[in-house]
Order: sequence, then structure tokens, then C-alpha cells
Amino acid sequence: MFRTLLTLLRSLTALLLCAAAALSLAPAAHASQAADQVRAVDPSTTGSFPVAYTDLTVSASGRSFSARVWYPGTTAGANAPVAAGSHPGLAFGHGFFQAITQYESLLKHYASWGIITVAPKSQGGLLPSHSAFADDLNAALTWLTTQNNTTGSRFAGAVSTGRLAVSGHSMGGGAALLAASRNAAVKSVSTLAAAETNPSAVSASSALSIPVQYVGGSADSIAGVAGNQQKMYDAKPSATQLRVITGGFHCGFEDSSGIGCDSGTITRAAQLKLTYGVTTAWLLHTLGVDSSLYDQVWGSAAQNLAGVVYSAKP
Repeated sequence: MFRTLLTLLRSLTALLLCAAAALSLAPAAHASQAADQVRAVDPSTTGSFPVAYTDLTVSASGRSFSARVWYPGTTAGANAPVAAGSHPGLAFGHGFFQAITQYESLLKHYASWGIITVAPKSQGGLLPSHSAFADDLNAALTWLTTQNNTTGSRFAGAVSTGRLAVSGHSMGGGAALLAASRNAAVKSVSTLAAAETNPSAVSASSALSIPVQYVGGSADSIAGVAGNQQKMYDAKPSATQLRVITGGFHCGFEDSSGIGCDSGTITRAAQLKLTYGVTTAWLLHTLGVDSSLYDQVWGSAAQNLAGVVYSAKP
């Protein structure tokens, strides 16, 4: 009898210990799984595609200029084949007197998320034409569409021609708005420290019905928010948003600073990471690539993102 009771007690103790272990391990396993899911949809981190690039001459719409194209590849590096699938297209405009290499990390980031980005090298002198630069951005998108339909082209069948966008920094941001106002093929716009242009990017904003994102830095002393992006945002009907990076500076959207650059109260690395996140989420969501990113564009995740002040007209 005593031995039987002892055996039962031992069995019960073992069961209780197993149950306690299971309860203590289950939350950890669940938390780990949740963390993996968060990382998987974090557009501020590098995407899944190897990043490739090619240097070439773009000729389209009566325009011709040198450009670099960053794109999702089967392998990383120069002139690699394009990754399988149909990818969104983006034309990106550089800032005043800035080389496109200043934006290499950003454009590589977009490519890692599957976006084919054409960066024209045109209008890089001291007397650029904002209007011509806008036309170059549109020509870049026209060229991409043509390449998609050209047998033997690296980009044949690789471009989702119904998912085209424009972007740019400073002068290039203003030119992107001009380009969008002239091109019905453009479905989304994302700008970085967009500067007023001639013709007016503010006026162009007022005429746009497609989604437009304005990203600025609160410490920008070159194309400050109040005199530039705020006016564009105020002029733009919905759907639009203004995302102001606290302590962000004008040259913080570039990979390095040169003569005449400003500074902010956050590091360049921190500013770029925030930029990667808010702009990549915007492009992928508004171009219809990933509807799950709604919360990071219009929802509570966007509204409560640390380090970024959010204003929106959904």
C-alpha cells in the first residue's frame, strides 16, 4: 500500500513538473515566433533579393541621358540577370549638384525589396532645369516600360508596368512632383526633403490625385519643412502624408555630406534607417505590392513610430 502510494505521488510530481515546464516554455516560443514575424515585415531592414545594377544610356521620349539602374537580381553585382517575377518601377531624382552615388544605400535598399530603380545622371550641373529633370524622370519610366516589352532586353517581362512611381531628394523631390503631374502612368510618389522648384512643386502637388508622401527633417536648414514640404502637403488633396524625422537634416538623406551641407541632432545611420522604413513601406503599399503594410503607412504603427512626426490625409 505504501509503495503504491509513493509510486502515485512520484508520477503526479513528474506530471506537474512537465506541465510547469510546458507553461514556462510556451510563452518564449510564442514570443520568438512573433519576433520573427515582425522582422519579416520590417521594411527598414534589407529585403530578400540580391541587389544588382547596370550602367547604361536611357533613350526614350526624345530624351537621352546616362543612368544607373539598381534592381533585384538572381545574384548581387554588376549586370546580373533580373530576379524572376514582375517588379515595380521607380525613377529617382538626385539633389542639386549631387551625384547619384550619394543615394546608393537607399536605392540598393529599394532593390532588395524588389523595386527596379532608374537614377538619371542628368541635370547635375550648376544651372539645372527642373522641368527638364522632371521630363527625364518620366522618360526613365517610359524606357522601363519599353524594355519590359523588348525581346532580348535584360528587363523583358520583368517590369510591372502598372506599378510605376517617382521619388527624389531636394531638387529631385520637387522634380518628381512635376513629373507625376505630367504622367498618368505614375501611381505613387515619395519625396525626401523636397524643395520648391520652377515650375512650382507646390502647384504640382495641388493637382495630384495619386498618393504622395513627403518626408522631411526637422533640423533641415537647406530645404526646411515649413517653407517646402509643409506647403506641398497643405496643397495636396488626399491621399497624402507628411513624415518629419525629428532631428533629421537635409544631407542626412544622403550617404555622406559635402560642401554646404547641414547637420542634425540624430546620426546619419539613424535617419537613413527611418527613411528606409517609411518610404519602402509607402512604395510597396501604395503600389499594391503588399497590403499588409497598411498599418505602417496609415495606421497606429505609422502614427506612433518613434522619431517621426506623422501628419496625414488618408
